[in-house]
Amino acid sequence: MVRHGVLVLAAVVFLARDAGWWRFPMPQNTRQVPQDVMQRHLIKGSLQFGFEMGTSVRTYVSASAPYVVGLALLLAGLDYWSALLVGLGFGLGRAATPLSRLTSTDGIDWDARLIGRLPVITVGTCLVLAAVFTILWLRV
Repeated sequence: MVRHGVLVLAAVVFLARDAGWWRFPMPQNTRQVPQDVMQRHLIKGSLQFGFEMGTSVRTYVSASAPYVVGLALLLAGLDYWSALLVGLGFGLGRAATPLSRLTSTDGIDWDARLIGRLPVITVGTCLVLAAVFTILWLRV
């Protein structure tokens, strides 16, 4: 019960951070994945990009949701395989982003649309996580 409350609180705090209501730094490895990774081979480069982002080998974290999910994994006490599957899913999801950009007809337009939608995506993701954890908390 306490774990769910901590997750709800964390999701709300990170929601406030993503919305710009509260500013605080997040731990991150502030090195970008080189652009030539994507230019060498589309599929292999996308998977490498997703792996490096998903494992935080090289990344700027633009959203707080991964921290909320990581905290949920830690507090849930899941086995290593569950954590590995969540990491794999995150990595594949991150690989989909540059892959969709590369397959778009206009990368500059794609970037502009992403910049316009990024606040909605980041805040919306934390809002969904807060709602899910609240529902789980109320059901316990």
